[in-house]
Amino acid sequence: MQAAKPVTNPSKQRKMVFRAPDHRRQKLFASPLSPEQKAAHGIRTIPVRKGDTVRIMRGDHKGFEGKISRVDRAKYRVYVEGLTREKVDGTTISVPIHPSKVQITNLVLDDKWRKQIVERRQIARREMEAVAEKPARKPPKKLEVEKEVAEEKPVAIEEKPKKPRKRVAKKPAKRQPKEKTAEEAEKAEVEEEKPKPRKPRTKRNIAKKTGGE
Repeated sequence: MQAAKPVTNPSKQRKMVFRAPDHRRQKLFASPLSPEQKAAHGIRTIPVRKGDTVRIMRGDHKGFEGKISRVDRAKYRVYVEGLTREKVDGTTISVPIHPSKVQITNLVLDDKWRKQIVERRQIARREMEAVAEKPARKPPKKLEVEKEVAEEKPVAIEEKPKKPRKRVAKKPAKRQPKEKTAEEAEKAEVEEEKPKPRKPRTKRNIAKKTGGE
């Protein structure tokens, strides 16, 4: 069976309800059981059917109890025996009630298929309760002994050996210029005083002098 996708749009929700197939409509007729029936059968809700005794919990007819005489899956309503109203012309009709507004006080288990549903739900609920009540797993004994030994004897913290620092080669210091002697200083002064030789003039173009002859 394909599961129905959740829809948040109200118009689409109403469309899915009114166009639902018969096997999905059956689930929408689920009603809660009374506390006595819950304790007896071990389930909380089940779809109502003809013959179940129900009590109306809401509306103008709150507190009325009776057997279900008819189930209308087309309109999502159930009809209870003895619950009628009088029309303007004097005729009496049954009052329709939504299945969510009733509480099942007596569950009919004549149908073998319904018995199987109840039994299956009982088994599923027991399994869920067993999983919820199951205590957490205890650690194995070996681990407990190791923990006790560790608590008694404090473990010495091993210090990691420090890594030797890399020695960076020092750059040689810049050599300072040697002081010049008196003779060298005189020679340098003489060289500075000498005039620099002039560069020779470039030869003029002979063709220009002769006028291009």
